[in-house]
Amino acid sequence: MGSMNETPSGERVHIAFFGRRNAGKSSLMNAFTGQELSVVSPSKGTTTDAVYKAMELLPLGPVLLIDTPGLDDAGELGEKRVDKARQAMRKTDIAVIVAVAGEPLGEMEKELLSAFEKRGIPCLLVWNKADLLEEIPESGENADALYVSAKTGWHIQELKERIASMALKGEAERTLIGDLVSEKDTVVLVVPVDAGAPRGRLILPQQQVIRGLLDAGAFTHVCRNTELKEALGKLAAPPKLVITDSQVFDQVNRILPASVPLTSFSILMARYKGNLPLLAEGAAAVEELKDGDKVLISEGCTHHRQCEDIGTVKLPKLIRRYTKAEPDFFFTSGGEFPEDVSSYKLVVHCGGCMLNRREMSWRLECCREQGVPVTNYGVLIAYLNGILERALEVLKEQR
Repeated sequence: MGSMNETPSGERVHIAFFGRRNAGKSSLMNAFTGQELSVVSPSKGTTTDAVYKAMELLPLGPVLLIDTPGLDDAGELGEKRVDKARQAMRKTDIAVIVAVAGEPLGEMEKELLSAFEKRGIPCLLVWNKADLLEEIPESGENADALYVSAKTGWHIQELKERIASMALKGEAERTLIGDLVSEKDTVVLVVPVDAGAPRGRLILPQQQVIRGLLDAGAFTHVCRNTELKEALGKLAAPPKLVITDSQVFDQVNRILPASVPLTSFSILMARYKGNLPLLAEGAAAVEELKDGDKVLISEGCTHHRQCEDIGTVKLPKLIRRYTKAEPDFFFTSGGEFPEDVSSYKLVVHCGGCMLNRREMSWRLECCREQGVPVTNYGVLIAYLNGILERALEVLKEQR
């Protein structure tokens, strides 16, 4: 378990190493981190699953390194390994294509370079095992490629600097809450503490919003929904903004005067991680649901399901009550998300706090390209309670 101060994986730049079996991806990642993380062997296909390692890469900051299985693996087991590598491609912010120095660039490496270029993902070709060459060849068509040796450590520092530079160049400034408030604004956060709340801690979106408000210099008040009315009465003036957990959206909406802006943690996360207009539009598809229609409910993390779990219990119950229909519900969690979603009438995703922006964008794009409406927990709950327009209003007025 990571420390409370550790940067969440969804907020780290994801740097993934791809290539053939035995190109030295695992050795290169071990050299990069200075730790023996991945098992290395002269035998091909030693890496059977993606290996993840969080570290600090200066001057960039927190990153997540991914060592992937060889993309040229064969057989039934090999296909599963290749699938794991392709899953890692969905979340890659910076791609490192590892080839063997002295060997010609194969079709697989060329296809990888082309695929990442088409997706607009920064990509670096690295020739490993340069220690086996008598001399380093002159730059060819891949003039920006880098020769390194995982075995001797040659050019590993240059590799780190090159990757950090690529990431900083493409990093756009995004904010979860900072553009919605000013210094000394009063903001109230409504956090229910019930059977679904993790014992002794706040969930990640709540933590991130609080940190964002502290960075903005706003005055932050946190209360349960059961004390909201009393908390509002103790304030000298109405708050600039109220942010609530989606599960008590309706209750908070009834308590709060119409003049006070209201939104949710989930909607803020949708704006930060994904495509909020697409998710807001997708919520209206619930109006068309009929008996037997397939609905996919997907979570980006895995956790122990409780008796009143929001994804598997509360949302299906809300949808049935609203539509008066009996759709068929399907569920995925963690890294599972089908590439083919065409059979679903609606996809409902969580806020994606444990996914990086690249992975979340890929999932939304799968739905958009296949013409399947997609929304998220908080957006849909606001829609079902007739308060989505109010919840989006404050975002339209952002400075």
